[in-house]
Amino acid sequence: MRIHMIGIGGIGMSALAQLYVHEGTHVSGSDKEASPTTQLLEKKGVHVSIGQKAENVPTDVDLVVYSDAVWNDNPERMRAKELGLKEISYFEALGGVAKGKRTIAVTGTHGKTTTSALIAKILKDAGKEPTAIIGSIVPEFGSNFLAGKSDIFVVEACEYRNHFLRFHPDILVVTNMEWDHTDFFKSFDEMKKAFEEARGQAKTVIDAGVYKSETVPVLQLIGDFNMMNARAAKAAVRAAFPDIPDPAIDSSLAAFTGTWRRFEIKGATEEGALVVDDYAHHPGAISATLKAAREKFPDKTLVVAFHPHLYSRTRDLMEDFAKAFTDADEVLLAPIYPAREEPIEGVTSEALAKRIVANGKHAEALPSLDAVEAELKARSAPETVLITMGAGDIYKVADALIK
Repeated sequence: MRIHMIGIGGIGMSALAQLYVHEGTHVSGSDKEASPTTQLLEKKGVHVSIGQKAENVPTDVDLVVYSDAVWNDNPERMRAKELGLKEISYFEALGGVAKGKRTIAVTGTHGKTTTSALIAKILKDAGKEPTAIIGSIVPEFGSNFLAGKSDIFVVEACEYRNHFLRFHPDILVVTNMEWDHTDFFKSFDEMKKAFEEARGQAKTVIDAGVYKSETVPVLQLIGDFNMMNARAAKAAVRAAFPDIPDPAIDSSLAAFTGTWRRFEIKGATEEGALVVDDYAHHPGAISATLKAAREKFPDKTLVVAFHPHLYSRTRDLMEDFAKAFTDADEVLLAPIYPAREEPIEGVTSEALAKRIVANGKHAEALPSLDAVEAELKARSAPETVLITMGAGDIYKVADALIK
């Protein structure tokens, strides 16, 4: 079996590639640029072509898997069509992998990555040997993929385009629910309906009504939201394996140190400012993360560099974004990261900066990530915490600040 993956550097795609390799499949792939995930794949023997062009597609592959961020007019997808190759999306591929496995799927607006990583860690520590696809690199696993020997499969199930409907999980964990992916769900009620469909396909559902009463130990993670993620993970493990004793679960939870880009403390600048990077890109996650940061660093100046993700999300949740930075002292905005979208007239970081200022916070829109980096360096001081935040390329700024 030979598989070519377009957009292989995506956090989910790169984990799926590792799963294929683990199962003995020959994998090749491409992405627009190098990243920590493409570097991880190269170390594991997967050749990644940087730059997407038609000639990257082998003529003898059995299957082409493409990221949902890759459009139909991508040169490699067009070449695959010319060759008559079978194509499926990332989530279709995940659905195929999940068949015949005891699947624990984690969904929700926030907390999917941490919750799924916690579940996988608990099960690994308990000797259950799960396979897991995580939406971030877990230092303890050395990857965003955990290779297991049992039929237990832990996976994140994104709410976007009802992708979680492909899994028919034994256990569905719903961390929380706020309106997001507004390019697809036109209202919260529409999204809620999709969640209800997913619930109907699962044998067991773990939601806040189930997990909020769980007791968990003191964590190394910050914030009340991570306590809730830990409760959700514990409840899911208890439902899947009643034989795992609570002390073993709690010990595993207490030892968890976090994942890449989830309030990841990167280090300090030459001037002594602490640098933190976080993936938060929805108003609810931004607000909760900054509240926890303020509690952790009550006497520090919090300077946040935010990279808005998607024009549609920025437009539809503009007022929520404007109110999300209450606990920041200063906000710097990078240009909107478009991902799969074209610009929308009037939807800019400058417009968001004005709304944040109207809510009483200092905010400034900058023309590039280089400009953001320069402004953060200018504010670097021992009494300052510099936080880069967002789902785009803003993490590169955090990396540059500590070099």
